Amino acid sequence: MFGWFKRKDAAPEERRSAGYTADLMAAREAHITGRAGVAELSATVQACAALWEGGLCMADVIGTELLDRPTLAMIGGSLALRGESVLLISGDGLLPVSDWDLTTRNGQPRAYRLSLPDVGGGRTLTALASEVLHIRIGTRPTMPWAGRSPLARAQLTADLLAAVESALKEVFQEAPLGSQVAHFPDGATEDTENMRHQLRGRRGATLIIEGAAHAMAAGMQASDRAPDQLSPDLSKSMTRETLAAARDAICAAYGVLPGLFNPSVTGPMVREAQRHLAQWQLMPVAEVIAHEASRKLGGVVQLDVMRPLQAFDAGGRARALGAVVKAMAEAEAAGIDPGAAMRLVDWQGKD
Repeated sequence: MFGWFKRKDAAPEERRSAGYTADLMAAREAHITGRAGVAELSATVQACAALWEGGLCMADVIGTELLDRPTLAMIGGSLALRGESVLLISGDGLLPVSDWDLTTRNGQPRAYRLSLPDVGGGRTLTALASEVLHIRIGTRPTMPWAGRSPLARAQLTADLLAAVESALKEVFQEAPLGSQVAHFPDGATEDTENMRHQLRGRRGATLIIEGAAHAMAAGMQASDRAPDQLSPDLSKSMTRETLAAARDAICAAYGVLPGLFNPSVTGPMVREAQRHLAQWQLMPVAEVIAHEASRKLGGVVQLDVMRPLQAFDAGGRARALGAVVKAMAEAEAAGIDPGAAMRLVDWQGKD
């Protein structure tokens, strides 16, 4: 009867692997922010993301009014930097989601726990998969519910770009660019010291005064008394070539032809770069968005970026139209069904 006051056995001590919590928090932070590294802060990545935003923002949308211009631009930027975009379908339209967690079955999302941003603090709610527009690109068979951005898929190149730009930034911040060592005639110690204090800290000017006698004692010839430059010679480190190669590789990962940013680029090359971006990068992404919207919005949704971006050869298109009209007229005059003739060359109605 007095057993209630007996001390219970102490709970077993909890032991955790060193660094496990830090690794878990870092992974969670990367998932929330969607950052692939500091490379996404570079102008190269932001220029590619801006092209994605602008291209998808101008897309023609058929079948729904929820995918308006600002929403498409936001989706484009999120896909470019994060690889996926989540929006809640509500009576107020498509609401952007800042953070989410989900449950899956057979690799497909079933339910979401969403965090909606708001001024003064967001709110959290749960929703079924049919109530959420989850657009993702670059998925892997091991994680079909998560997307990956082009920057995450080219992580080595992204790290190289970030490392080179960070190194150049530190050079321009810390290195004595434009500074030089001047050979001052030997004189009184007080005069030399005063001259040193007057020139100290002047970036791009003479920072050090060296007596001529000391220079001669160090082995300098009398004819070699010109100021010595302290600026580092970056050309021997091949920073320019490395930076250019990293930028071109990042542009290629985003579907942007590197020649678009060449200083000597011409008009035909710009048009070809625009066509390549629209046809091989933005149009497949638009098809992914249309597929997800058709599944969740209850109707067939179509997106087209080729027409608004004028990503085609207008002259060649007009010549092709003339040839098609002429061929159809000749076929009809000869008593041949124009539709059957078109099917022989695999020309469908949507073409």
